[in-house]
Amino acid sequence: MDVIERWSGRYACLLQSALRLGNEQFAAHLGIAVRTVATWHSDATLVPRREMQQLLDTAHEQAPPAARQRFALLLAKEQAPADSTPPGAQALRVAIAVVVRDSDVLLVCRRDDDAGITWQFPAGVIKPGGKAETTTVRETLDETGVHCAVRQHLGNRLHPVTGVLCEYFLCEYLAGEATNSDAAENIDVMWVPRNAVPRFIPVDTIFPPILAVLEEQT
Repeated sequence: MDVIERWSGRYACLLQSALRLGNEQFAAHLGIAVRTVATWHSDATLVPRREMQQLLDTAHEQAPPAARQRFALLLAKEQAPADSTPPGAQALRVAIAVVVRDSDVLLVCRRDDDAGITWQFPAGVIKPGGKAETTTVRETLDETGVHCAVRQHLGNRLHPVTGVLCEYFLCEYLAGEATNSDAAENIDVMWVPRNAVPRFIPVDTIFPPILAVLEEQT
């Protein structure tokens, strides 16, 4: 049994992800305000007050076994040594763009040898010495024909499926028609309603700050 001696905003968000709940659902589950959950997403180091610590303890203890297992896996990855790459090796980093236009968000449909096809946010590998923000804008344009500008850095994490270090950016749409400009890797490009993103991407794999942003924007 994993015991959290002191909950932080980050650990609370990991529990939310393990329970597969959106911000409003998680807030209702704990009996707290939605803005409190949003605060945890914006400040991972925040230490909730004692009463909130107890609520999180209870939510964790009463979580279904599958959710408890997911939380343990997420926690293990979070607490893993930051530098686990072999000496001299360059950790693979990927820049991911969450491009919003009014009530829509931009998605690409990728070819996947194992899963067939998968819907994802536009992304590209950050070259050694390269800037994540520059990669985000360039790769979005190369993949989709959409010009965008970085509005906010949403954070980073080791992806729960691929294990790649991902840098996430909220981006503002500037111009361009969404087209599949990289037919070798992608099958389609599409604007989808923000509240429909979980229909395309499993919600438990979406970075919690992205869910928070999409809920705020709707």
